[in-house]
Amino acid sequence: MAVHSRSILFCKEISKFLFFRKNVVRRSSHFQYYPDKNTPVEGETTKLNMFQAIGNAMDLALEKDQSAVLFGEDVAFGGVFRCSMGLQKKHGKDRVFNTPLCEQGIVGFGIGLAVAGSTAIAEIQFADYIFPAFDQIVNEAAKYRYRSGGMFDCGRLTIRAPCGAVGHGALYHSQMPEAYFAHTPGLKIVIPRGPVKAKGLLLSCIEDKDPCIFFEPKVLYRAAVEEVPKQAYKLPLGKAEIVVPGNHVTLIGWGTQVHVLCEVAEIAKNSHGISCEVIDLMTILPWDSETVFNSAKKTGRIIIAHEAPMTCGFGSELAASIQEDCFLHLEAPVRRVTGFDSPFPHIFEPFYLPDKWRCLDAVINIVKY
Repeated sequence: MAVHSRSILFCKEISKFLFFRKNVVRRSSHFQYYPDKNTPVEGETTKLNMFQAIGNAMDLALEKDQSAVLFGEDVAFGGVFRCSMGLQKKHGKDRVFNTPLCEQGIVGFGIGLAVAGSTAIAEIQFADYIFPAFDQIVNEAAKYRYRSGGMFDCGRLTIRAPCGAVGHGALYHSQMPEAYFAHTPGLKIVIPRGPVKAKGLLLSCIEDKDPCIFFEPKVLYRAAVEEVPKQAYKLPLGKAEIVVPGNHVTLIGWGTQVHVLCEVAEIAKNSHGISCEVIDLMTILPWDSETVFNSAKKTGRIIIAHEAPMTCGFGSELAASIQEDCFLHLEAPVRRVTGFDSPFPHIFEPFYLPDKWRCLDAVINIVKY
């Protein structure tokens, strides 16, 4: 009888939600965008969104390095997100071209190109479909230098993949798979939060001596607009950035989640008098332990937020490392605010995401601990 009552109650709650959803305009974005105000180099800038900044980075790379090749599903006409618009026309069909729908083949081909001396820029159309290439990435690309005793490597391989929540992607077009690859020595994993960072970090990945996975939060492709330097520039891999300085709580995120945390820091300061320090990790592997540990020792309270599920998400590694190195400085246990341990939902996406209200609740609770 009790089970029956709970079922009726749940059905009523779902009915109310569906009624609300039909009668209220829902914003697809769960965040407010905070533009990057720091220009990494002097010189002329131009207003670009993130997919344009990524396209600009690839254009500059193809222009500078005649061995560079860009390939993937539908990249010849610009890609489904338009990142490679006009690049085939400018650089030729032998350098920018489509591949079959075979992620394992795309990455395997890229490994071969890189080992042979070319610069390979491979696109996986959605990060959710990178898993057929998992063996090629973790067992071939990541281990090539080690298994050959340093005689060979495929460090000129960059794998780009759109990732993360977009408002309507459901279980096969919304995932954040960074933690799967962070367990693999030999890879570098990068996730930008906007156009300025995307251009500089992508150019660094393309020229790096290790194979790189460059995850691009697709909700930012058009939502993120900044003044981006026209010239080529690189940003260091393995270096985090303190986006908002603070004293009471450290908030750590990457990609889209950084913007959620910036708004949380603003609300916490204005409504609760809590000073939050926001850190954009930017590089997942190798991650910047120095910046994170210094902030943890300063504030004594740390919250890590990411879209991926909690269990074995990359926040777990950060939390374990922080408590190991900073234990005597902590005023409260490290908190994680993440996606849930379930497939990524469709209509229930707003409840799944670690939005500003869940993160703010964590801030208030960790200060009260």
